Amino acid sequence: MRNLVRILVLISGLLAIVFLFNINFDNNGDVLVNGVRQQPKLDQSLDESVDVQDVSQLDYPQEGLISLVGKTSKELIHTLGEPLRRDPTFYGYDWWIYKTNLHNYVQVGVADDKVVTMYATGAEVDIPPFKIGQSIADIYHLTSIEANIGLDYEGSSYMFELSEDDMNTRPLITIGHAYIQLHIDKFTGTLSSIRVLDIESLIKQRPYEMVYRGELLESTPPSSIYEEEIEKSTEKQIFDITNVFRTRYGFRPIEWDEQTADVAFAHSKDMYETNDFSHTSVKYGELSDRLDAAEIFYQTAGENIAANYMDAPAVMEGWLNSKGHRDTLLNEQFTHLGVGVFKKHYTQNFIEKWQEE
Repeated sequence: MRNLVRILVLISGLLAIVFLFNINFDNNGDVLVNGVRQQPKLDQSLDESVDVQDVSQLDYPQEGLISLVGKTSKELIHTLGEPLRRDPTFYGYDWWIYKTNLHNYVQVGVADDKVVTMYATGAEVDIPPFKIGQSIADIYHLTSIEANIGLDYEGSSYMFELSEDDMNTRPLITIGHAYIQLHIDKFTGTLSSIRVLDIESLIKQRPYEMVYRGELLESTPPSSIYEEEIEKSTEKQIFDITNVFRTRYGFRPIEWDEQTADVAFAHSKDMYETNDFSHTSVKYGELSDRLDAAEIFYQTAGENIAANYMDAPAVMEGWLNSKGHRDTLLNEQFTHLGVGVFKKHYTQNFIEKWQEE
């Protein structure tokens, strides 16, 4: 009898390990079409009986992009130089855009002359101990992936609760004073990008379900004029990241088309104003109707839409992990792109222009 009990305990332990390392690569999953991401559970209290640990098996890197988080803007310029541009955000920092080439793309969030967050993608980005294209199996060998991440900040306690999908496609780990979100391409099982956040940025952005005890840390809403600047900057970032992704998978970069961008913006605005998340507008029709009305001449066209993602990197990683959106994003026929963003409603309109004879 005792041996039977021991065997059952051993089997239970093995099943728990299998569950922890279960990676779901369902190619039919579509996380965007059915609506928007769930809002954090802000009205709940943190259950003090829940045992959460801040787990890190990795030493904080002394070199590479991750090591810049927490440093001054002067140190950032000394390391990476002046950015291509500075883009405003909803979260109190500016994105400093570094686009060395289509294999090395970095957005660095700077607030009060300090690096508070970062997004990096491309085969040549320097992000030890990780590397873009690294297999998820290698990542699991490097560090533990936890479902609950607990932290304390200025007298308040917070706990982020990662769903199974979160753990499979965007797990969160801690290294030293930084929180690192690993974006996994579920179709290849490899690292697509990383996002690094300091504790304040993580709490303000709340990228996962969250419960807390104490005082909630909020971002200051931007003015309407400032919001328009954020939307225009987000459009540029989506365009840049689109070409980084296309290059990674062997497709030619595409060109910006201003007329098509106007059509995309009008659709994002229409979705927001009508509260209708759809490729078909009641007033303006299908994509073909909208392109024809704008007198845009094309051979083929495609559209991606999303809503309520926090910024360009988040929505781009979402599209990449959705079969239908990915097929549009990586379609070899398309030659031009227009992007429109209105109040966190996002539209990509791709076209293949008529070739001149």
